[in-house]
Amino acid sequence: MARLTGTRPARRWGCAAAFLLLLLTVQAAQKADLSGEATAATINHSLTLLQRLQELLHNSNSSDSVLRVRTAASDEAKVFHTHQLLLSLQSEVFESLLRNQSVLTLHEPPETAALFEKFIRYLYCGGVSILLHQAIPMHQLASKYRVWGLQRGVAEYMKSHLASESSQGHVVGWYHYAVRIGDAALQESCLQFLAWNLSAVLSSAEWGSVSVELLLLLLERSDLVLHSELELYTAVEGWLGRRQPEPAVAERVLRAIRYPMIPPSQLFRLQAQSAVLARHHGAVQDLLFQAFQFHAASPLHFAKYFDVNCSMFLPRNYLAPSWGSQWVINNPARDDRSTSFQTQLGPSSHDAGKRVTWNALFSPRWLPVSLRPVYSDTVPGAVQPARIEDGRPRLVVTPAMSSPDFAGVSFQKTVLVAVRQQGRVLVKHAYSFHQSSDEAPDFLAHADLQKRASEYLIDNSLHLHIIVKPVYHSLIKVKK
Repeated sequence: MARLTGTRPARRWGCAAAFLLLLLTVQAAQKADLSGEATAATINHSLTLLQRLQELLHNSNSSDSVLRVRTAASDEAKVFHTHQLLLSLQSEVFESLLRNQSVLTLHEPPETAALFEKFIRYLYCGGVSILLHQAIPMHQLASKYRVWGLQRGVAEYMKSHLASESSQGHVVGWYHYAVRIGDAALQESCLQFLAWNLSAVLSSAEWGSVSVELLLLLLERSDLVLHSELELYTAVEGWLGRRQPEPAVAERVLRAIRYPMIPPSQLFRLQAQSAVLARHHGAVQDLLFQAFQFHAASPLHFAKYFDVNCSMFLPRNYLAPSWGSQWVINNPARDDRSTSFQTQLGPSSHDAGKRVTWNALFSPRWLPVSLRPVYSDTVPGAVQPARIEDGRPRLVVTPAMSSPDFAGVSFQKTVLVAVRQQGRVLVKHAYSFHQSSDEAPDFLAHADLQKRASEYLIDNSLHLHIIVKPVYHSLIKVKK
């Protein structure tokens, strides 16, 4: 809270009027009607004006207000000689505080106090440069003093720099901050980034700072991208060992693991070697027993007695070879490409030896029916040419075989698109489509693969990873 002290200098309104007149004069000059003059031109010195406005910060003689910024950790205050008009134009809070007083004492935590000079500079010239660790305190200043343009700008900065590399990580901290301030868009951006790049997060220092609420939200998702469910269990086990939550929380976390997606040999090893599982065995014993039953019976037989229409039997986006294949397409704008790969029929060990072969076709310039060449009405026999730029990338994934083993199961296909951002290779898009459709909808609809500098190309190659997830269906009503 600001403490109001001091009196208003007599020259305040003179300076304010001068600044206002200067700004209005520039705006009027830029909007002047020059139509009808063949030699008309716009003379724009707005950059010079911005420079002079910024220089006012260092000219205490012309100021009409003073801000004294204090922190609890220091007895000294940072003093800023400012101009009421410029502060009031940008911040309704400063407009209110400076209405009857000219000297304000503001109390800020050390993190925001360290950025106050940058914050004031933004109020004068409308621009500021920030680093990853400065995003939250700058957003806090913008929110506290209701500088809405800066607040939106910092939020956009955070959403566009999720992929930036930092020693301790920053996405988890930004998510927790977004929850505190109620920024749903930033929350979703952080959640999506964490889900699609979870393997990288699990092996980083950032994983230890994940809150219970965030961990449970992630474990609920089926779009997590990671090597296997065992990798996720191992990371959760480490998180539980470091955080030591209440038993009820630990049991809730452990029950969110999808044990049927872990091979029985690995489940046996976990039961024998995992201290966390031994400590909470009673809470997950039913899930482990059900997982062993799932692996022992055929999916058709299992579906007669158990409800398989739940997340426990739905694979996540696993990067292990049995679930799909990476596809690196060199110079993708050149021509159509195709590839074939195999996946396991399902996660059940009963089907361990059964494979499904898939064909994938990529076209960089596929034309929808509405844009294909048609005969012209004006010139008989002529065909309207189709432009290359009218085409769009297309990806089709189809099974190369059919089998009675497909009964009771459908296949969800997911295509991950990797890009290089801030020196790191990360997942930027995930396209999912089911057996009823062989084509990824709107696949890279806005990507320009014709340009070598396209953000979707890594060393002039398009990096895809195709994942096929079997989805089981109950054939007979589950017995109660």
